Amino acid sequence: MSFDLNTIWFILVGVLFTGYAILDGFDLGIGALHLFTKKDEERRIMLNSVGPVWDGNEVWLVTGGGALFAAFPDVYATAFSGFYLALILLLVALIFRAVAIEFRSKRPEFWWRQTWDIGFSVGSILSALLIGVALGNIAWGVPIDGNGEFGGTFLGLLKPYPLLVGVTTVALFMMHGAIYGVMKTEGELHDKLRRWAMNSIIFSSSAPQ
Repeated sequence: MSFDLNTIWFILVGVLFTGYAILDGFDLGIGALHLFTKKDEERRIMLNSVGPVWDGNEVWLVTGGGALFAAFPDVYATAFSGFYLALILLLVALIFRAVAIEFRSKRPEFWWRQTWDIGFSVGSILSALLIGVALGNIAWGVPIDGNGEFGGTFLGLLKPYPLLVGVTTVALFMMHGAIYGVMKTEGELHDKLRRWAMNSIIFSSSAPQ
């Protein structure tokens, strides 16, 4: 079986976005679980577990977007113009969680660290939710006119099915992050993460497909 250039690029773009979901999924999951821990030491351990890798994982998303632009410029133009507000929200969420990781330890005050902890967790949850909603809309279908332009609205993307896929994606990333955390921790935090992983697995497997 032979592959033409379009097919090869289609597979490559799929691999890049799949790689992003797998590799960035666990640190988004760690962020979603971050506020479940109450002790500053446990939060610091969870942040340290993703500290060496979170920024490298973002490269998969950037590379995937670049490959989509290079191989399928019409799809890129339609998606990035039609989903403009959603993509801006995703970008802001990713930036804010990155800033939270870097700034949290700059000052010892409780209010300072709590503020950035909330920013890190909210940014992670919002990023995972938006990624899931985007996948849900792709699976459900979006209105495209004869000129290849998006014919809907931002609120029109928030249909029940895409929202359900978004919530399921958050649960899957939390499961992924908890499993990663189990491998990186020990003691009381290790036991907590193990319980959270099991709860996330149960929720994800019970969600309608």
